Amino acid sequence: MDLRIREHAEVLVDWSARVEPGDDVVVSVAEGAHELAVAVAEKLGERGANVVTTYASEEVSRAYLRAHDGEFDTAAHELALYENADSVLFLGGGRNTFATADVPGETRQAASRANQEVREARMDADWVSTVHPTRSLAQQAGMAVEQYREFVYDAVLRDWEALAEEMAKMKAILDEGSEVRLVKGGESASSATDLTMSIEGRTAVNSAASVAYDSHNLPSGEVFTAPYDPEGEVFFDVPMTLSGTRVRNVHLSFEDGEVVDYAAETGEDALGDILDTDEGARRLGELGIGMNRGIDRFTDNVLFDEKMGDTVHLAVGRAYDACLPEGEAGNDSAVHVDMITDVSEASRLEVDGEVVQRNGAFRWEDGFEE
Repeated sequence: MDLRIREHAEVLVDWSARVEPGDDVVVSVAEGAHELAVAVAEKLGERGANVVTTYASEEVSRAYLRAHDGEFDTAAHELALYENADSVLFLGGGRNTFATADVPGETRQAASRANQEVREARMDADWVSTVHPTRSLAQQAGMAVEQYREFVYDAVLRDWEALAEEMAKMKAILDEGSEVRLVKGGESASSATDLTMSIEGRTAVNSAASVAYDSHNLPSGEVFTAPYDPEGEVFFDVPMTLSGTRVRNVHLSFEDGEVVDYAAETGEDALGDILDTDEGARRLGELGIGMNRGIDRFTDNVLFDEKMGDTVHLAVGRAYDACLPEGEAGNDSAVHVDMITDVSEASRLEVDGEVVQRNGAFRWEDGFEE
């Protein structure tokens, strides 16, 4: 076994999930993540945790969803599993990243709505999502397998404490701010961005790949908050795969806090299915600022792409409770879908009128231009 797989498991269990002896842990294992699952199980055994493993296959999900009549009920047995879990570890890495591409949109929507209570129970546990570098993910990223492995471990095996200290600077700016404005030039009006959104009263999360930081992805390396009342236009130029469909060059228009118009060069129907899931799917749930310089290229995998330095992402749908004041409910939805824009050129991010990032460089970094 590649020693980096064991290092990956150690970071996941120790730094990210902070598993303690006696914890009840659910490990969700994708088809191609067997080696990582073995290393994680060994680490959890050493820790004295109680482990249940589940099999997460997109091909199995496709077969189930296509055969179902579309009238879904909450899976009470699955709900009970997560309600009693201390930690949930998601080990991604399937065989086919487009396995569910031919599942009808209305079926996806119905299943997502029925699964919302289960999803909330998973979110209430100390959950962490990561991926094992598989051939399918390497192919999706347009990389050789060995090249992709190097890329993944460069992103995962970081000095997370040092990165957390740097990201704390952005967290402080967002915590003290009231309004964010994102501006980016484009070749046409439909590819330009000028979006303002309120963040007053919100708490930003220093997402340093650990539940101790209210962070649930490995790798991570972003600072995010829960914006509201967005107004304006935003263009997402980083390609993504949504519900098994390739989506490119998305344009969203916001008025009175919600999406009133949308377009995409490819995958527009898949985008529309997401936005039509429920009322909250047309409102923002997240503003995220990528700060992981160990991620140096786009891979069509949001787990990596949204953390990349020189990017900003926005999610339509559910807002995370960690960003909200005690007792306040944020945007609620059965979906949370991230979309990414490259801010390395002709862009600026302002907080209360002050530029904090220009052309990808933060104001405390070398190369920042006033």
